[in-house]
Amino acid sequence: MRKRIYEIIEVARPGDRVSNFYDTAMLCLILLSLVPLAFKDSYPLFNVIERITVAVFIADYALRWLTADYKLRGGKVISFLRYPLTLWALVDLISILPALNLLSSGFKLLRSLRMIRALRVLRVAKAMRYSRSLIIIASVIERSRRALGAVMILAVGYILISALIVFNVEPDSFRTFFDAVYWATVSLTTVGYGDLYPVTTLGRLVAMISSLFGIAVVALPAGIITAGYMEALQKEREQTEK
Repeated sequence: MRKRIYEIIEVARPGDRVSNFYDTAMLCLILLSLVPLAFKDSYPLFNVIERITVAVFIADYALRWLTADYKLRGGKVISFLRYPLTLWALVDLISILPALNLLSSGFKLLRSLRMIRALRVLRVAKAMRYSRSLIIIASVIERSRRALGAVMILAVGYILISALIVFNVEPDSFRTFFDAVYWATVSLTTVGYGDLYPVTTLGRLVAMISSLFGIAVVALPAGIITAGYMEALQKEREQTEK
């Protein structure tokens, strides 16, 4: 019985309609729970949605804890002790916490902190475990963490160097070094808000060079993830054919 529950709450295998229905239903509930965040005012319907979704999330958390030994494979007692400290268990718990003030009037601290409401956005991360495509992307990122880490270090170094240069070239346009870092980050990502910008010829030359190199730096992670994703899809396709 517990093994079947585990098979249902985990990502559906090909042909498992019950598990597939469970994954789809959980994705819909997660998206539904985020709807109230798009409104400033609170409506009674939103409270109903939150009560229903958080009750399902708590049940899902309990079922995953109950079947933790099938996933962690370290013995029942050890698995039950380890599960609350795993990454996905913490994500599930954080997804539940913002709604505890609705389930009980005793959680005054959570009710008094408006910032807790914003934690519901983390339910988007919870949705990752119910989509095979998102799981593949997550595994690709995990396998490519060294390459992505190297690109991240390169990007941070490039931002700091660009910020130092433009901060000294354009002291009147950037009041603080943080302003220069903000500008360098925006330029690196080619967003270009336009709230901070160089006005001198030398400063604009620095901006041009920064933007050109920024395109290359931003393209590196996309290429790494895309290549890894295509490789993972190919392996999955070969396994399915076998």
